[in-house]
Amino acid sequence: MNQIVLMGRLTRDPELRHTSSGIAVASFSLAVDRGYTPKDGGEKQTDFIDIVAWRSTGEFVSKYFTKGQMCAVIGRLQIRDWNDKEGNKRRSAEVVADNVYFTESKKSREASQSFSPARDDFGAGFETPVQGSDFAELDMDEGELPF
Repeated sequence: MNQIVLMGRLTRDPELRHTSSGIAVASFSLAVDRGYTPKDGGEKQTDFIDIVAWRSTGEFVSKYFTKGQMCAVIGRLQIRDWNDKEGNKRRSAEVVADNVYFTESKKSREASQSFSPARDDFGAGFETPVQGSDFAELDMDEGELPF
């Protein structure tokens, strides 16, 4: 079984590209803290993990996520072999995202101000459901359930 679950902060804004056949692909990187602190009292270590999201998942990520934002990614590890400019064989590991989730409330994102809130093409913040999807942002206090 090849399944990975990660939670971390985006290190840069997602980069959306399209293949020659028009398929959307977004690339981004997550800073993921390791779940332990060294015994010598040193700082927690962080891994920087490359993520690739295809098709509608890639479009979703590029539209709604920005640098510094916390998210969760569920996907699979993919190892790619390739040749560099000098012809040397190289190997890269990346996570192919199947699902990407928001992991912080709108209020905590706004309070941190360590990133720019997502904006639509007209400069307005997203307050309404995304057209053509089941996604809708709920404006509620921490701990309050919508049912």
